[in-house]
Amino acid sequence: MNEITIVLIAHKSTKTVLSFVKKIPQKYKIIIIDNSKDYTLEKKIKKFKNIKLKFMKNEGYGAGINFARKFVKTKYLFAFSPDVLGVNKIFLAKFEKTIKNKLEFGALGPRFLKVSQKSHKQSNAKNLIGAINAISGSAMLINIKSFDDINGFDENIFLFFEENDFCKRLRKKKYKIYQINKATVLHTKGVKKGVVKIKSENIEKLQNFYGWHFMWSKFYYYKKNNNNIIAVITFIPILIRLILRIFISYLYSVNKTQKYTMRIQGLYASMTGKRSYKRINL
Repeated sequence: MNEITIVLIAHKSTKTVLSFVKKIPQKYKIIIIDNSKDYTLEKKIKKFKNIKLKFMKNEGYGAGINFARKFVKTKYLFAFSPDVLGVNKIFLAKFEKTIKNKLEFGALGPRFLKVSQKSHKQSNAKNLIGAINAISGSAMLINIKSFDDINGFDENIFLFFEENDFCKRLRKKKYKIYQINKATVLHTKGVKKGVVKIKSENIEKLQNFYGWHFMWSKFYYYKKNNNNIIAVITFIPILIRLILRIFISYLYSVNKTQKYTMRIQGLYASMTGKRSYKRINL
């Protein structure tokens, strides 16, 4: 009996989702959580007997996985962003083999191709299964027992650092996190190639939106794992640098004023205890 349920978090991504699910063997149950009221997707996936689609309000990636958990009956949940490439029968078989070998873990992840070690830390590629502090939420197999033990993802976080927070709380509970280095995927990040398909005139708007949430979540995560005073002292220089960049951008007529303004607004909102409230319609 298959012990893995696949969870996809979708947002205006019908074509990407369909391309993903077509490569998944039908023995796997798939739960799609759509937070964009994509009724076209609802019509398209009706022919797949192994797929359930659930709609929810857009409260972020982690909240989407938490919602999906309510419908998972298997021992493991494999959360994916549908724009991750390389997920197929062979890829999933490598994770099933690891599970059958009775490895004790809280979460497992694949190895990511074409990423910078500086921005995306990975385990030693020489190890078949390498211990690691955190894995990307875009492809994360989660032990349901550990998921429930830490009450899932922190829904205060809308975007960014949700997997860092999740994995840190797993480690505090003594759960191990590993990377299967022979199971590889490619995840092309960025606004232009990301999971959300938008018109070219909205690219800058989405980039600025991401910048707001990156700064909000970065401070929130740091404060959560330290204390408010240390967090404020640490981030004041970052705030000053952003203000200086706005001044320089304005002085030299460089069109980046809005970019830095949004980052300051996100950081300020987080530093003053406001929730991650920023939303946009594209």
